[in-house]
Amino acid sequence: MRLTSLSLYQYRLPLEVLLPVGKQRIDQRAGLVLQACAQGEGTSPDSTKMCCVDIAPLSGIDIDQQPLSGFSRERLDDVQQTLQSLLPKLHNQPIDLLLEYAEASPYPSIAFGLSLLHAKLSGKLDGVRPVTTTVPLIYQPTDAPKAALEAKIAALPMDTRAVKVKVAQTSIAEELRLIYGIINQRPHLKLRLDANRGFTLAQALDFAACLPLDAIEYIEEPCQHPQDNLALYQAIALPYALDETLNDSSYQFVMQAGLTALVCKPMLLGSIEKLEQLINTAHSYGVRCILSSSLESSLGINDLACLAAILTPDEIPGLDTLSAFSQDVIVSSGKPQCLTLKQLECVASTL
Repeated sequence: MRLTSLSLYQYRLPLEVLLPVGKQRIDQRAGLVLQACAQGEGTSPDSTKMCCVDIAPLSGIDIDQQPLSGFSRERLDDVQQTLQSLLPKLHNQPIDLLLEYAEASPYPSIAFGLSLLHAKLSGKLDGVRPVTTTVPLIYQPTDAPKAALEAKIAALPMDTRAVKVKVAQTSIAEELRLIYGIINQRPHLKLRLDANRGFTLAQALDFAACLPLDAIEYIEEPCQHPQDNLALYQAIALPYALDETLNDSSYQFVMQAGLTALVCKPMLLGSIEKLEQLINTAHSYGVRCILSSSLESSLGINDLACLAAILTPDEIPGLDTLSAFSQDVIVSSGKPQCLTLKQLECVASTL
C-alpha cells in the first residue's frame, strides 16, 4: 500500500475537572491528529484505507503556568513542526516507510504515532475489540468537594476488582484516611497506589508502615530516587511498579526484588515494536505489564484499548481519564459532542 494523502490537525480540549499529572494539575489537553489515506493494488474502493491516530506528548504547562515535569521530554510545538516537514516525504511512499521514520525519530510520541498508523493501515487492528473494562482512577479533587469523591467511590460498579489511587499528593494522614475509607466501603477491592515519585524514602517507609498491605497490589514509583524502591521493599515488602522510570530513553529492564509491574504509557515510550520488546522481556521475568493513558483524547484511548487487547490481554489497562474531558475526538465515548476532522484546525496536508 502507498500513502496517497496525509493531513495533520491540532486540537485543544478544555477539561471539565482538573486532571493530575504527578502533583501538578491541568485544565486542558492539547494534541495532534494525523490522518493518512493509503491505496493498495487495484482501484476498487476496498483497496483504499483511511486511518487517524492521536499524537499527544504529555507536556505543556499546568494551571499555575509551570512546565509539566516527569513525563514527556518533548514539546508539542517541536513534534508538530517535525511532522509538518515529514508529511511531504511520506507522500506517495509505501506505508512501510512509516516504520522507518518511527524507528529513527527522537520523539517517542511520533515513533508511537507512526507505528500505530502503520498497524492500522495494514489491518493489524481490524476486528480487534477494544478492552472496555478499566481501572477507575481515584484522586483528591482540588476543584470539587470531597463529597464528589465519596460519591464516585460509592458508585463504583460492583464488579470492579481494582482501583488506582493517587498518593503523595496531600498529607500522609489524609491519604491514609482515603485508602481506609475505600476499603471500608468496598473491602474486596484491590488498590494500585501511584505516588509519581512523590515520597522521600523516609516518607515512603512511614506511609507504607500504615497501609493495609493485603489490599494493596503495588505502589507505582514510590520514591523520589528510584534506587530507594528496593530499600522500601526490603523494609516493608510492599511490591512496587515502574512508570516514569520507563520514560528515560536509556532505560533497560533490570529485574529487582519487589518489582511486580511496569505501567507502560505508549505515547511516552516510542514505537509499538519497542513496547512489545519491553513487554516480552518483563513477562519473561514474571513482571506484569499494564498499558496506561497519557491523558489522550478519545481517539487515543480507543487505540490503547485495542492495543491492550492484543499485547496485554490478561491485564486491565489504566485508561480511566476520559470522564474529565468535555469533548470527544473522532471516536465517540458517549459525550454530547464528538469533534470531527472538519472541526479541527488543519496545520499541514499533502492534498
